[in-house]
Amino acid sequence: MKILYVRTSTAHQNDERQLVDADYDRIFEDKLSGKNTDRPQLKLMLDIIRPDDQIEVHSMDRLARNTRDLLELVDTITQKGATIRFKKENLTFNSNTNDPVQKLMLTIIGAVAEMERELIASRVREGVALAKEKGKYKGGKKKLSAEQVKILNDMYAKHYSLTKIAKELHISRPTVYSYLNKSK
Repeated sequence: MKILYVRTSTAHQNDERQLVDADYDRIFEDKLSGKNTDRPQLKLMLDIIRPDDQIEVHSMDRLARNTRDLLELVDTITQKGATIRFKKENLTFNSNTNDPVQKLMLTIIGAVAEMERELIASRVREGVALAKEKGKYKGGKKKLSAEQVKILNDMYAKHYSLTKIAKELHISRPTVYSYLNKSK
């Protein structure tokens, strides 16, 4: 079976560049952060792959954002007898790949991508801190209106689960936590 794994960090991001020439038997698509491997479609794909399946991913950073996860996922896939190919990096791995140079390339490219992500996050934190010092940082856009905050507080007072509150208001659980902490 020919499989494509696609990941965007949010539902609003465009995945078209990952779907070019998409002639696959099955496509698994997550619209979640790659900060860890706890992604429903990734888990499902890992559960169903069989020997001789061919998995393609646009680039390594779409599969994992840190080197450890990348190496573990590639190892899990190849141990099941499947092949994984990263189109952008033009690297392919399977159970017969014992090429130390390819494994080194996987590790180096994964580590560079991880470092790049950390540098971007560091620059953002520095920029926000500098903007706060100058009084120019206003924070992010409010996710809830005053009426929605009231609904959130009412639901919480009635002991609704945080998951149910988040689903009802179409926000994440961390956002629920954030609003509950603000109201204390």
